[in-house]
Amino acid sequence: MKLAIVLSTQPARFNAVAFKGDLEANIAKIVRWGYDGVELAIRDPKLTDADVIEAIARRHGLAIPAIGTGQAWGEEGLSFPDPDPAIRRAAIERVKSHIPLAARFDAIIIIGLLRGIVKPGVSQEQAMQWVIEALQECSAAAAPAGVRLALEPINRYETTLINNVREGLDLIDRVGADNFGLLLDTFHMNIEEPDMEESIRMASDRIFHFHVADSNRWHPGAGHLDFAALLGTLYETGYQGFVSGEFMPEPDADTAAERAIAYLRAIENAISSLSSSFSSR
Repeated sequence: MKLAIVLSTQPARFNAVAFKGDLEANIAKIVRWGYDGVELAIRDPKLTDADVIEAIARRHGLAIPAIGTGQAWGEEGLSFPDPDPAIRRAAIERVKSHIPLAARFDAIIIIGLLRGIVKPGVSQEQAMQWVIEALQECSAAAAPAGVRLALEPINRYETTLINNVREGLDLIDRVGADNFGLLLDTFHMNIEEPDMEESIRMASDRIFHFHVADSNRWHPGAGHLDFAALLGTLYETGYQGFVSGEFMPEPDADTAAERAIAYLRAIENAISSLSSSFSSR
């Protein structure tokens, strides 16, 4: 199991990111706890130094499996279905500006709340059409660089645009790009999916990235989700990517990160033991 945790390269208002700022110090801690990668939340690539990021990651032997774009929505209000065409265009160009960085790190570009919400005066159908057109353009721009995009189904209390796996798979069909898939997040799935394990099976090879947070959005093990069953199902699909922690920094960031990896490694060992016992029969 390749484990990562989300780290914001800049201060941000989004609470479900345990680590923000001070890249080197945070990465040193993340490596010390035993994580294999760090998922970077980057609002604007122009405000980062890719050479510095790469040097720090290499020095610590840490992979960068994914780049989150949601801060462009949270901090600047950029989104694909905004009624203002200038904002829609800015959102598309922002995603495209992540492509060189993603290609450099062999990272997936995450589309979370950058897909926006349906604003007053815009119909659900029109908003969805704008989202589809934006994703088609971004996917086409990313394909020559070998970069994949992953949209995260997000619960109904945050948006009405793609809340669950079934809607995500329908969106994949409508976008029609091989390099466009899904990011599944256990916190959102717990709200929206009638059967989380079945939804993982349904998404199967269209799962490009996977987020873990418990039912209360704290670290895995702090709520009631059955991560052994969920992760066992995930790996049964043939998934080979990272499992990335995106959870609240509770009771504090360091404690949350340490407890998360200890809990997930214990599950990994249990799954491995179970697999070995079945294979020896």
